[in-house]
Amino acid sequence: MTDLLAHNARLRLAARIGELTVDSEVLSTAIPDVIVCRCATPAAPQAVVYEPSLAIIAQGGKRTIVGNETYVYDEAHFLLTAIDLPTIAEVINASEEAPYLSIVLKLDLQVVRELITEIDMLDVDPTLPSTGMAIGPATPALFEDAARLLDLLNTPKDIPIMSRIVIRGMLYRVLTSPAGARLRQIVNAGTQSNRIAWAVNWLRENYLQPLRVEELAAMANMGVSTLHHHFRLLTAMSPLRYQKQLRLHEARRLMLNNGINAKSAALRVGYESTTQFNREYRRQFGSPPMTDIRALRNGDTGWTLPVFRN
Repeated sequence: MTDLLAHNARLRLAARIGELTVDSEVLSTAIPDVIVCRCATPAAPQAVVYEPSLAIIAQGGKRTIVGNETYVYDEAHFLLTAIDLPTIAEVINASEEAPYLSIVLKLDLQVVRELITEIDMLDVDPTLPSTGMAIGPATPALFEDAARLLDLLNTPKDIPIMSRIVIRGMLYRVLTSPAGARLRQIVNAGTQSNRIAWAVNWLRENYLQPLRVEELAAMANMGVSTLHHHFRLLTAMSPLRYQKQLRLHEARRLMLNNGINAKSAALRVGYESTTQFNREYRRQFGSPPMTDIRALRNGDTGWTLPVFRN
């Protein structure tokens, strides 16, 4: 009975997403921070910076790599991202007959904090060994909530009030799921993960500045070795590698969108050596900068930008 309910709820969500994405692969809806996506073929790996978000797949499957960690999620599992994470992502299950269909909700962490307090879920394991990403079960109730959220697009006047109610319900289901501890740990003040989340946010906003790990540790009120240890647990990479990936993603965006050359892009994102930039860019994206950008413009590979897209 539960399987049938899940199947029917998922089909309803898939139909709604399909209607909305007839003319666009990615649609930012009139509901704030809600995006729907469609892909009719398996997509090449894409370098994407994921923001805190909840991604629910109504049809198809996807693989996301963070550092050395790999997450595969599909119609039975949602993906929860609790902090900004540079990733490699690819759609692995999609076809013209059964396209990949998903809905992505960008998380308002302040709303999450308020909800955690209301439902008294402040007890978290401070040593939880996991990155800032987690997979949880996609239940019939979650599919139904997501479909109800998209149904609000038919009555725009209801969106400002009703969308907040539905989204809080979705967040409640995530927080009380097996993946919820990850999110609770990130937003609860005083935990090691909360301090690392602060450090991650600082790096995201200041990635152009030279990174001194000792100063970052002091600002996060942590020892250097403790910062390194917990930063790797949460992001699957060191602070320096995290900063490097942010710089490379931004350089790629600048070259693709603004038409500047590799040398200018390297300088804009903080590199002093163009040679080093070219070497690290090729290691990250598989091709030298301008070769990669030409391929993107010619449609020879997946369109890859460091934007919010799950």
